[in-house]
Amino acid sequence: MTEDTTATAAVPGPRDRSTAQAERETTQDHVTVGMPAEGAYLSVLRTATAGLAARLDFTLDEIEDLRIAVDEACAMLLSQAIPGTNLECAFDLGDEEMTITVSVTAAEPRIPAKDTFAWTVLSALAGSVDSGLGADDQVSIVLRKRREALNSLPSGNHGDSGNHGDSGNHGDSGDSGHSGTRSG
Repeated sequence: MTEDTTATAAVPGPRDRSTAQAERETTQDHVTVGMPAEGAYLSVLRTATAGLAARLDFTLDEIEDLRIAVDEACAMLLSQAIPGTNLECAFDLGDEEMTITVSVTAAEPRIPAKDTFAWTVLSALAGSVDSGLGADDQVSIVLRKRREALNSLPSGNHGDSGNHGDSGNHGDSGDSGHSGTRSG
């Protein structure tokens, strides 16, 4: 397994919140992980994905979506990979976005079908998904996920608003008007 990291800019000085934010806005990191093109190594990529997404302050749900998306993209490509070759995963970390490119060398390279359930799931998890054929029989899937806006709740609406997805009034006790037994 190899790892290559580069930072194109950094802001020197004390590390307070405003400096850290300024540094994040001016830094673009590139991380590449290479490993044997075998399913046994996918846990390494899931862990790397989670760690890098956390570094960009993605939410826990977004991190889990990316972990699953990377796993699914790899599964789609491993079926084409030539045994004994490597799977390469490049992470490009931007200000508000992570781009993940997963690539393998294939004996008979073909772009994954975009009209499948797997592609639909991948698109829902990652946001933007693309694929391509490259030099030397490379097949790639590119995932792009933007971080949700921080403080996405409207001003003054922090916490429980009392609306739980149902606009009906069910009284003070939360009784929904039907009877039944409670377990637990």
